[in-house]
Amino acid sequence: MRTMMRRMTIDLRRVASVACSIAIAGWLLCSCGHSGGGSTHVVDSDALDSIPDIVYDVTYEAKAWADSMLSTMTTEEKIGQLFMPAVYATADAATMQTVRSWIEDSRIGAVMMLRGDLESASRLSRFIDSLSTVRPLVAIDAEWGLGMRLKDAPVFPANGLIDGSVTAETMHEYGAEVARQCRLAGINVVLGPVLDVSPASGKGVMGNRTLGSDPERVAALGVAYARGLEEGDVMSVAKHFPGHGSPSGDSHRTLPVIDRSLEALRNCDLIPFERYVSAGLSGIMVGHLAVPSIDPRRRPAAVSPVVMQDLLREDMGYRGLVLTDALNMEGASGYGAVEALRAGADIIVAPAEVGPEIHIVNEAVHDGRLPIGTVDDRCRRVLFYKYLVSVPAPGSLGEVNTIHSARIAERLRGEDPAK
Repeated sequence: MRTMMRRMTIDLRRVASVACSIAIAGWLLCSCGHSGGGSTHVVDSDALDSIPDIVYDVTYEAKAWADSMLSTMTTEEKIGQLFMPAVYATADAATMQTVRSWIEDSRIGAVMMLRGDLESASRLSRFIDSLSTVRPLVAIDAEWGLGMRLKDAPVFPANGLIDGSVTAETMHEYGAEVARQCRLAGINVVLGPVLDVSPASGKGVMGNRTLGSDPERVAALGVAYARGLEEGDVMSVAKHFPGHGSPSGDSHRTLPVIDRSLEALRNCDLIPFERYVSAGLSGIMVGHLAVPSIDPRRRPAAVSPVVMQDLLREDMGYRGLVLTDALNMEGASGYGAVEALRAGADIIVAPAEVGPEIHIVNEAVHDGRLPIGTVDDRCRRVLFYKYLVSVPAPGSLGEVNTIHSARIAERLRGEDPAK
C-alpha cells in the first residue's frame, strides 16, 4: 500500500544501497513456511515512477511471484484461492475437520473468523497456515476491534459511540493497536473499517456500526484507522461499497435499495471510499445493495459489473482487492459466485455451501460461462496481495490485553481529555 511504501522509502534512503538490497532480498525471500516474499503492501502502478527503484522492486517481485505461482496451479487450485468461507473462532474437532476439508478438498485460500475466543483463534490460524500450500488470508469480521468477536479480547467502543472530539491521529493509533493484537492471534486481514455514512436523522439500519453522518469525518476517521491497520501489516477491507448508510432495509434479510442519484452518491456515500482509494489501501467489500441510478437492472452491487467494474475500477481507479459481502445473506438471494466473479469480485466471502459453490464455478469454467482468463485475473490479484502481507506467527496472547489498549479505548469513548 502507498502508506507502507512511503514509510519504507524514508527508511531505505538512510541506508547504503548495497546494504539495502541485501536486507530487502532476504526479507522478500522469507516465506514463513510458504512460497513467497516479505511483509508489506501494495502501491498502485501509477505511482511507480515516483518511487525509488529499490521500493519498486518490492512490487515487481510480488507481480513476478504471483505470475510464477499462477503458472503452477490447476484450475481447481486457482478457483479455491478466490473463496473465503466463514467459521466460528473455535478450535473443537468438528471445526478443525471442516477447515481441513475446505483446504485439502476445495483448496480454499482464505478463511473469515466469526465469534469465539483468542486461544481458539490463534490455534485455528496456526492450523490453517499449516495446511495451506500458499500462504492464507486469515480474516476476522471485527468492525471495532477483536473484542467485537473474541470474548476475551480488548473491547473498544462501537463506531457510532466514538466520541465526537476523537481525531484522525487517535484513530490511526487505534488501528495500529488492533493490528498488533491481530498479529498476536495470527490474523492478517480485518474486514473493516465501515465507511458507510448514516443518514442525518440517525435512523439508518447500520446504527452504531457507522462512524456517523458527516461523510468527510467518516472518511478521515475510517482512512486513518485503515492506515494504522496496514502500517501494522494487517490488510484492511473497507465496507460496504457503494454505501449501506441510507437504505432502511438490512441486506442480511432483504435486498436494500439505494434510492439516490449518482450525483447524490458522489456528494455523500462515495466520499469515504474515494478517500480510501486515493490512499492506496488494500481491500473493498461490495455490499448486497441495489443502486438503480447506477445499475437499472437493480442487481445487488456485489454481482453488478456496472458497480464493480464501471464505477469502482474504471471511474474511481481502484486497483486493490474486491470482496463480496457474505454470499449467504438474503440480499444476494438468487445469485452465486459465478455471477460475482464475472462482475468483478476477486474473493467470494461466506458462501452458503463451500464445496458445491466451488463445484459450480469449476463447471462454469469448463463449459465456458466463466472464462479461465477471468479466473486467472482474479487469482493473480489475490496472490499479489498474499505476497505482500505476511502470515503472522501467533505470539503470546498474554500481550493482547494491555494498559495501552485500555487507554486507547478510554480516549475513543471521550473519557480522557488528551484526545
